[in-house]
This record gives sequence, C-alpha cells and structure tokens, in this order.
Amino acid sequence: MPEAFYQRDGDRCAATELTRGPWDPDAQHAGPPAALLGREIERLEDASEFQIGRVTIEVLRPVPIGPVRVEARIARPGRRVQMIEASLGNDDGELMRATAWRIRTAPVELPPGAASEREPPPGPDEGLSADFFPTGQEVGYHTAMEWKSVGGGFLEPGPATVWMRMRNPLVAGEEPSPLQRTLVAADVGNGISAVLDWRRYLFINVDLTVHLERMPEGEWVCVDAVTLPQPNGVGTAESVLFDRRGRIGRAAQTLLVSER
Repeated sequence: MPEAFYQRDGDRCAATELTRGPWDPDAQHAGPPAALLGREIERLEDASEFQIGRVTIEVLRPVPIGPVRVEARIARPGRRVQMIEASLGNDDGELMRATAWRIRTAPVELPPGAASEREPPPGPDEGLSADFFPTGQEVGYHTAMEWKSVGGGFLEPGPATVWMRMRNPLVAGEEPSPLQRTLVAADVGNGISAVLDWRRYLFINVDLTVHLERMPEGEWVCVDAVTLPQPNGVGTAESVLFDRRGRIGRAAQTLLVSER
C-alpha cells in the first residue's frame, strides 16, 4: 500500500494508486490534485498572513495517475487582497487550473450575533462506515479516505452528510494542512448525494469552487451535499462544509450528466 497520495520526484509529484478515482482506473479522483494545487498556493510568499477565501478549480482534462508539475503565482498583488493563479499538468500539457482569492487576516470586533455559528451535524463518532461505489479496484481514493455517514451515502440516492478524513498524507513526509484536508474532501459532493444510478449514468464535475469562511480544525471534514441534475444533461452539486465546531464554508460543482 502506498504511504501517501503523492511521492516527491524532483520538481514533480508522482501520483500513487491512492489517487485513483471511480470513473477511470487510470485517472485520478479530482480531490487529490485539487489539494495539490492548494498546497502549491500555500507555498507562495507571505501565505501565513493570508487565508484563502475562495478557490475555483477547472478540470480541463482527466488527470492520469502519474507524475505532475504544479505551479502558482500571485496574479494580482495587494496589501489586503490578492488573486492567485495555479496550474497542474504533465508532459502532455495543462490538466487542471485554479484561481483563488486570498485575504489578509486581522482581528475584527463584530457585534453580537453578526458571525454565523451554524451547529455541525452529529460527529463522525456517531456515523456509520459509508460504502463507496464498487470501483473494481482494491486501492484508490475510496480506500485512502475514512468515511463516516450521518445521513445518506454513496449507495443511497438523495442528499447525504458524510464526515471524511485522510488516512494518508497528501505528499509523503508532510503533514496535510487544513486547506489540503478541505480540498481533498470537497470534491465528493456529487458522489455522496447522487440521485442517479451510477451504473447507468455519469455525473462528472468539470469544476470545483470552495468558499472558506475559516479553516477547519482537526482531521475531519464534513460534506453536507445535494445533487441537482436536469434532463438537458447539466447539473450542479451543492455542499455545506463543517468541522466539529461548525460551518467552515461551502462547495459547488458543475456537472456533466449523461448515460453511459
């Protein structure tokens, strides 16, 4: 069993089998490369003074299980608000692209009741192990994550609320950051809350947008999701994200819906 989603390989990161997604045994689930883009964004200068407020990730092509390069830059400098651009690709070209706003953090005294404090769902200790789609593969993203359902799940049609945590580091030898833990989990909204039979239909996201009000505390991230397909072949998946303390933000995905 690989020890991490990625192994460092010079200026590249080599994906292991733990990144394997459910749609193609040779392609990565979008969660790990999304987190790898987040890792590169966090490596930019002055990152500790800012928080990512929003990140949008475009899935340009399926990401093969193999070596990838990741780059990030500050596209719009600013004292309090900065726009970041990042790219993930291999020798065949760009595979995923991200834009993010990062906002300088500073204490703000808010009036009572102004800050929304939504209570979290029942915690992972109260959840049941959630079975993933049968992928035909013994190792993949589905085995690299620990799943605890407190409502619905992959094999039950309709909205779902599932706690997740990484069993392995994102990159070998590194402790995953709160942003990485969020991005590796946030992409599952369309999977856990599917309303269509995965054996007959595809409902693949072409993007992922995550808004973060604060970073999660601890290892567990909860995704409270609903999927909304339409008969024109377009859909969305919407998720509210939690840690044990409460709401941390939300995620949205644009879906391609088709029969297999």
